[in-house]
Amino acid sequence: MKKIFIINAGQKFGHLGGRFNETLANTSLTFFESNPEFEVKTTNINEEYDPKAEVEKFVWADVIIYHTPIWWIQLPYGFKKYLDIVFTEGHAKGIYKNDGRSRKNPAINYGTGGMLNGRKYMVTTSWNAPKEAFTLPGEFFNQHSVDEGPLFGFHRMNAFIGLTPLQSIHFYDIEKNATIENYIEMYQNHLKKLFLNQS
Repeated sequence: MKKIFIINAGQKFGHLGGRFNETLANTSLTFFESNPEFEVKTTNINEEYDPKAEVEKFVWADVIIYHTPIWWIQLPYGFKKYLDIVFTEGHAKGIYKNDGRSRKNPAINYGTGGMLNGRKYMVTTSWNAPKEAFTLPGEFFNQHSVDEGPLFGFHRMNAFIGLTPLQSIHFYDIEKNATIENYIEMYQNHLKKLFLNQS
């Protein structure tokens, strides 16, 4: 049985209700619960959480699935706070033991002290920006993909704690030009491809 930990980071703030990421998280939950090969735990960052219990979920899981919007080209503050608190709590408790370096040679091996080796993660992001902002010459992101550009630090963070990435999926133009039904179907097919080996 494969153990899946789903994190809904669809933060409620201002005019944003976090509904799209909540829908994605619920789609993930339904997908995995409908297959007896998977066991699932969840967290919604909008609800109160116990840092120690969250560390236990990371240590328990074979795969962590992050669902996050992107605000101002970065993770929303509530999600960043969650990661800061939980990962700090996880020091020497299953998430990371140190930064990987030794005092004898502190110039090398930075980022190799993670304790979640052998486990994987997947991330979904949602954007107000259109896909073309990443792909067209002269547009805002200078033809850098989400993973190579805005999420570079997020991916290195996960590498720091020992996780290996699964293929991410990103959803664009959510506020102005999204067909949610099509996005959910895309996401369901993405899950089937990754976890059920169905193309």
